[in-house]
Amino acid sequence: MLGVCTPDMQFVFVLLGWEGSVADGRVLRDALRRRNGLKVPNGCYYLVDAGYTNCEGFLAPFRGQRYHLNEWRQGHEPSSPEEFFNMKHAAARNVIERCFGLLK
Repeated sequence: MLGVCTPDMQFVFVLLGWEGSVADGRVLRDALRRRNGLKVPNGCYYLVDAGYTNCEGFLAPFRGQRYHLNEWRQGHEPSSPEEFFNMKHAAARNVIERCFGLLK
């Protein structure tokens, strides 16, 4: 399943039907190619997890840097601009995790 939501926890796109073992990028490409598929508004970006690569309209976290929010809750401060970006990315992307949590 591919789900896209807004910062106020509203799903704006859902794609079902792919097996869980399929690569995330393949599902995203399918979503973008469909006639009524996922559209990224001009000048906007969707935050994606590390299973995706950065490309137009999609921002992934820096690889090889701390990412998960609990790593900063333990009193650690970001030690580089990349870690700072990842901290903010994780906080913003947490919305989709909460959305899926509500569905369970």
